[in-house]
Amino acid sequence: MITLYEMGARDGLQNEPVMVPAAVKAELIDRLAQCGLQHIEAGSFVSPRWIPQMADSEAVFGLIKRQAGVTYSALTPNMQGFERAMAAGADEVAVFAAASEAFSQKNINCSIRESIQRFTQVCEAARDKNIPVRGYVSTVMGCPYQGKVPEADVVMAIEELLALGCYQVSLGDTIGVGTPRQVSQVLKTCLSVASPAQLAMHFHDTYGQALANLLSGLELDITTIDASVAGLGGCPYAKGASGNVATEDVIYMLHGMGMDTGVDLPQLVAVSHWICGQLECQNRSKVAQAMET
Repeated sequence: MITLYEMGARDGLQNEPVMVPAAVKAELIDRLAQCGLQHIEAGSFVSPRWIPQMADSEAVFGLIKRQAGVTYSALTPNMQGFERAMAAGADEVAVFAAASEAFSQKNINCSIRESIQRFTQVCEAARDKNIPVRGYVSTVMGCPYQGKVPEADVVMAIEELLALGCYQVSLGDTIGVGTPRQVSQVLKTCLSVASPAQLAMHFHDTYGQALANLLSGLELDITTIDASVAGLGGCPYAKGASGNVATEDVIYMLHGMGMDTGVDLPQLVAVSHWICGQLECQNRSKVAQAMET
């Protein structure tokens, strides 16, 4: 069974240059849940100075028509964010780090290990409330500042996050530079310190490699995939970078391989075109383009 984490409402929309109303964000989340997606990242409780698009996450959570069996999660980088997420009713929280020392120093002025230790209080508070914590590690296949990222740094980040209590670590190819053989090698190394169920794949499609890279992970029994409806999102560090791999494209591939996702693909394609209409943007999903009627 494949587990899909839908990133469009958070990782996708946070890159939009024009503010998206809370009502539109909430409707997107509701529509995605109706398609059968059971894990939806619905917001980010970070400082509005960092990500203005997510400043209304409380309002979004308040507008969601919650469906049974769906987990609505949020990004929480610190205790203030965690407390806001709890007040808003998040079912799960996520913390994030980088596998690249240069990326970590450039963005938050500290080492990878130091950045992860900042989440100790969040993870302890989540444990006290029986709230699951998921970890993200970005730049695992390459960094816009240092280029190649040592596998040892990726492994260290995984070990640190698991030690803090994260039930799973999602590995991000943030600028989409990975290729299948590289991905296979990195993931095999990661499996030396984590089980397949403790790892997830979060691949961007900048160079058109995301589906092939996901297949490399599937062949290693890693069956949790992060994806974004319509391929929403992007990366400010790579010129022309597209967003996460499109959820529709992933589902089409998985269904074609005989794998069960529990997602209604035609219904998801309709949602994909709806949100692109709301945003007045081009749909980046190849499958959505092909299935457009």
